[in-house]
Amino acid sequence: MPGAAHSILAGSAAGPVLHLSEPLSFWGGVDPLSGQIIDVYHPQHGASLAGRVVVVSSTRGSCSGSGVLLEFALAGLAPAALLFREPEDVATLGAVVAGEMFDQPVPVLRLDADAFRMLSKSRDAHIDGDLIVTEAGSIPVRPLPEAALDLTPEDHRLLGGAEGPAAALAMRILCAIARQQGATRLTDVTRAHIDGCIYASPANLVFAEAMERLGACVRIPTTTNAISVDHANWCAQGVPDDFGAPAARLADSYVAMGCRPTFTCAPYLLDDAPGRDEPIGWSESNAVIFANSVLGARTAKHPDFLDLCIALTGRAPLSGPYLDSERTARRIVAFHCPQDAGDAFWPLAGYLAGLASPDRIPLLRGLSAAEPGRDDLKALCAAFGTTSAAPMLHVEGVTPEAGRVDPAADSVVVGLDDLRAGWHRLNRGPEAVDLVAIGSPHASLDECRTLARKLAGRPLAPGVHAIVTTGRQVLDEAGREGLLDQLSRSGVRMIGDLCWCSISQPVFPPGARVVLTNSGKYAHYGPGLSGCAVRLGTLDDCVEAMVSGRAPVRLPPWLC
Repeated sequence: MPGAAHSILAGSAAGPVLHLSEPLSFWGGVDPLSGQIIDVYHPQHGASLAGRVVVVSSTRGSCSGSGVLLEFALAGLAPAALLFREPEDVATLGAVVAGEMFDQPVPVLRLDADAFRMLSKSRDAHIDGDLIVTEAGSIPVRPLPEAALDLTPEDHRLLGGAEGPAAALAMRILCAIARQQGATRLTDVTRAHIDGCIYASPANLVFAEAMERLGACVRIPTTTNAISVDHANWCAQGVPDDFGAPAARLADSYVAMGCRPTFTCAPYLLDDAPGRDEPIGWSESNAVIFANSVLGARTAKHPDFLDLCIALTGRAPLSGPYLDSERTARRIVAFHCPQDAGDAFWPLAGYLAGLASPDRIPLLRGLSAAEPGRDDLKALCAAFGTTSAAPMLHVEGVTPEAGRVDPAADSVVVGLDDLRAGWHRLNRGPEAVDLVAIGSPHASLDECRTLARKLAGRPLAPGVHAIVTTGRQVLDEAGREGLLDQLSRSGVRMIGDLCWCSISQPVFPPGARVVLTNSGKYAHYGPGLSGCAVRLGTLDDCVEAMVSGRAPVRLPPWLC
């Protein structure tokens, strides 16, 4: 059977088929300057998306992928078309913005199971109107069944331009995404968090300044994610002007539109974190997963650009984790949690949970006896968001909604052998370490205290660099407590505003070749982003590497 496809964004396209056997994060997984896959753990590493009919089940990972897709479209490097098996928002939103604002459409289709199988095996595909033609046969393309979108009088007022062209454009984009999600109405949200302020590519700046010129002004309290430079210090740090200036302009543009300059990828560490069942409009994958899972707030994993649309209107599509039915665990991941497991267990567990449940919310069992704290759960959620497209997880006996389990949920077991294999996967590289990376997501004040206590004033080994990235609030608190001075005397740099997923040379030491991190997220993305060998370690491993320059390539004791 040829199956069928539904048109999400209509258009004509033709090109060779690139079937991705695993979901892919466009941000961190694809080079925005070439379209080549740089995620070293992806089976199609090295392949180019440019001009290809990309066939993939969905995307995963970062919300910033929408900006990368827009950059591809503006630079002439876009895929010829995107054909997904599952509902997908991030790359789709980038395609919506490319067509709506810049007249650079990228067709997006959703395939049923039979069509997905056929196209996965095809060499070439031609999409024209109501048909996909391959050497194996033709697949009909039908309009996406649309439920009526019930807009309020205020929605219509915004859509009609009563609050200016930026709010009207934001409502058009929101409505387009709501319809492709199958939402029947929008919902109020109390606050927003902007991920699009990261200078992932020039397209992010093009979008933001275009909205600013249209008079955009946020209607709800809105925080900003980590940016790509230390805003006040990038010139003194030697960051080239051709990168630092546009990165700072991007941050300034969002502040000019009314956003708070919080510049942190961990907004849940701020004093005014959202509460249980509070509807919010957050972007940034780790923040979304922590907010839903640990705080019990409600937000979809909104793509970059949609975050600003939500902030300008105070509205979001009523779908996904806003609904009780979409917060239910449909897979149980049972862990063997070793006795005395160290801090590095949590990023490893999150990473493996995402691999075990890439497309659905899981319930993690077997972890409550280890009594994870806030920073453990931060590491767990961030690593989970690296390998899964799901917007949240539950931890039995720990997170507030762990009772939401589908009676038909299937089960997966993650045993000691799986943990060991995962550790080896994220620990490729030699013993000698040039750079220790802490703060992906941003380090908390407790993590800074622990690092200072463990380092105990010892100096860094010659030739070793150590950098902690954190938010402005934590940086100020660390300064008041004397932690900033204490770590600085040892040679550790604490830097605000940016984080490891956006750090660049020369802030990232140019001579570094081997990086040790306690972040599962950065252990995954770091090799592709930096070109270095990046190893996962415990915080004790990181401290030992700081003072000795070495981190033995071995399993931690709790995995031996």
